[in-house]
Amino acid sequence: MPPVKADTVMIIDDVEMTRTLLRMLIQSDAYNVVGLAASGKTGLLKAGDLRPDIICLDIHLPDEDGLQVLTQLKEALPRTQVIMVTAIRDRDTVQTAISSGACGFIVKPFTASTIQVALEKASKALRATKPVVD
Repeated sequence: MPPVKADTVMIIDDVEMTRTLLRMLIQSDAYNVVGLAASGKTGLLKAGDLRPDIICLDIHLPDEDGLQVLTQLKEALPRTQVIMVTAIRDRDTVQTAISSGACGFIVKPFTASTIQVALEKASKALRATKPVVD
């Protein structure tokens, strides 16, 4: 059986320490971090070029609201799975993100296991959207 291709991941978060920590915890045989961005606009441009399988997206960004970025990402890259990264836990924000296409949440402060669970869920959703090739 051929080895499974690593899912590509991009991280969009304005806090450098969060980007670095997420990259360290995500990068593995199963996940390849291919891009980092500190703002919504930069993230949208890089995501369009890189076309990652999964994006970890902060809700609070310096230039755009993460929920607006989510909507734009899902329009441009409908198969890309987006995991919101946030300290916000209010019901309206969660419902808005889910209805806008987010496949999950990583709540700050996060643990390695929280990240792993969210990535596994995103990978399963990604596989469900890919056409089966014989």
